[in-house]
Amino acid sequence: MNTFQRVSAAVNVVVQPLIGAPIVGKLLGRSMTVITYVGRKSGRTFSAPVSYKRKGDHVTIGVAMPDKKSWWRNFYPEQGPIVLQLDGIDRPGEALAHRKGKGVYVSVELAPTD
Repeated sequence: MNTFQRVSAAVNVVVQPLIGAPIVGKLLGRSMTVITYVGRKSGRTFSAPVSYKRKGDHVTIGVAMPDKKSWWRNFYPEQGPIVLQLDGIDRPGEALAHRKGKGVYVSVELAPTD
């Protein structure tokens, strides 16, 4: 684990609970969520806070500094299952990462709600 990954992990430990907090969580929840996914190689379950944009059942997650992060590679070049915490509930979906120049973003199609 490099220095960036260690610092990022420490920040995630602080930010993740804030997203679910009553007052702060409402403000953060407009642009941040917690994703949960299973690593393709390790089979381990991971959760991480990310910023997102949502339009209906489509969510876009921008990946800042993608070469320093590895989570998005679980959805590249093939899609995979993901869960996003939205509006206080876990919403499953399918995620696919896209490379655009030096940038990376992840598109998520949420499963329909009943």
